[in-house]
Amino acid sequence: MTKARAYFQLLKFRLSLTVAFSAAIGYMLGQHEFAWHIHWAGALLVMLGGLLVTGSANTINQIYEKDLDRLMKRTAKRPLPQGVLTVTEAWVFVVVTGLAGLLLLGLYFNPLTAAISLLSLILYGFIYTPLKRISPICVAVGAIPGGLPPMIGWVAATGMLTVEAWILFGIQFMWQFPHFWAIAWVLDEDYHKAGFKMLPMEGGRDLRTAFQIMTYTLILIPLSLLPFYFGMTDHIYPMVAAVCGVLFLMQTFYLMRTVSKKAAMRIMFGSFLYLPIVQIALVLDKL
Repeated sequence: MTKARAYFQLLKFRLSLTVAFSAAIGYMLGQHEFAWHIHWAGALLVMLGGLLVTGSANTINQIYEKDLDRLMKRTAKRPLPQGVLTVTEAWVFVVVTGLAGLLLLGLYFNPLTAAISLLSLILYGFIYTPLKRISPICVAVGAIPGGLPPMIGWVAATGMLTVEAWILFGIQFMWQFPHFWAIAWVLDEDYHKAGFKMLPMEGGRDLRTAFQIMTYTLILIPLSLLPFYFGMTDHIYPMVAAVCGVLFLMQTFYLMRTVSKKAAMRIMFGSFLYLPIVQIALVLDKL
């Protein structure tokens, strides 16, 4: 593995790009709300800023967990456990990417955007990461930086922290719970090797955990309809959101009935589809 490839892997590019995409969604919605047009260069720049800040936070996570990553099959070949990069090199990468992203967001857009992004980085890198071995509350803490990207995009476009920004945050925040608990269910054996406490109930992969996943998915349905009630969208989006929400919820019923890894994998992949479909429908309906 070359050093360049190792640095690229530190970014967790696919994950960071997903986060950056959510920020661009928030930006496009905010731009259209106040300017009635989309500034595409701005959308790309908010994606770039989000990608850099998220990559910085992901690198902090890998620095703290480098010894634990060696214990897990899916992470053992990351650059730090393999020794391709040193911890010092990784910290330099954290500073460079983090500062570049924050400066881009703060100078090109506004200081509030940079401030929320910095909060997200701190919560993910320095609070959520160590909590993973202490308490299942880590998922709730991690859901905060996970839910902030569309809010960051909205604030980048408008310069204001409005009700609409909080609605976008709320939808993505609530989505985090079934998403991450499904992942934790699938990877439970690996997580146990590292001592991660990700599932909400002490029993782990049982009916109580499945019920928790169902509950948060159920709450997500009315929450996803708030953009319509607050005039952020037209009539197509709520239909798409409702259908996607019901299909997502049906997957959790299957998990409750079977309490199986197969059902958890369906929820995991369903969550990967749910969020971009709903967010794209929100933007397209607005346009």
